[in-house]
Amino acid sequence: MAKELSYEASIAEVEKIIKEIEQGEISIDTLSQQVKKAMELIHLCKNKLQTTEAELQKLLQTDQD
Repeated sequence: MAKELSYEASIAEVEKIIKEIEQGEISIDTLSQQVKKAMELIHLCKNKLQTTEAELQKLLQTDQD
């Protein structure tokens, strides 16, 4: 992905792709490309969640010390 999307934008794009697949709006020619894009976005979201969780744990632990 050339430009990194926000978490919210990434989730919205994944939901859009899923909706298009469910409604049969994606052609067979672009299906694998869209699934690949959705997988990349999901990976991006997972990374952002893990990073945020680690930062929060660090902050909370520092606050307890």
